[in-house]
Amino acid sequence: MRLVLSLSLLCVGAAASLSAQVPLMNKVEPDSGKIGSVVRAHGVFLGKAKVDELFLTDQTDDIKVQVLGQTEDYIEFRIPPSVKPGRQRLMVKTTGATSVLLEQPVFVTVSKGAPIAKETAEATAPTPSANGTH
Repeated sequence: MRLVLSLSLLCVGAAASLSAQVPLMNKVEPDSGKIGSVVRAHGVFLGKAKVDELFLTDQTDDIKVQVLGQTEDYIEFRIPPSVKPGRQRLMVKTTGATSVLLEQPVFVTVSKGAPIAKETAEATAPTPSANGTH
């Protein structure tokens, strides 16, 4: 009886530790943006060893995004031009032979408007003058 109870507790403990390593996002900054905007999703187990790909989904279309940076705590990405305006949920594809798609409990609101161009953003940024005033 003790052996069965000990083995059961051991199995439950092992299963709990495995499930604790599922990628989970809990915050997106900023939570809205235009096409071309850079967004960072924060969470746990988001490194390359756990997350293979990242998508934006509106429950109809799943659009793969370009990952710009990735650590265990965050994934930084750019909103692609093919995404429709509106509320988009983030979804990860896990790594491994039995990879799965996991919808995350976070959203990004994509607003209408012209794509943000890097050159335009740099051209409109104020530049300090030689005497330190703008």
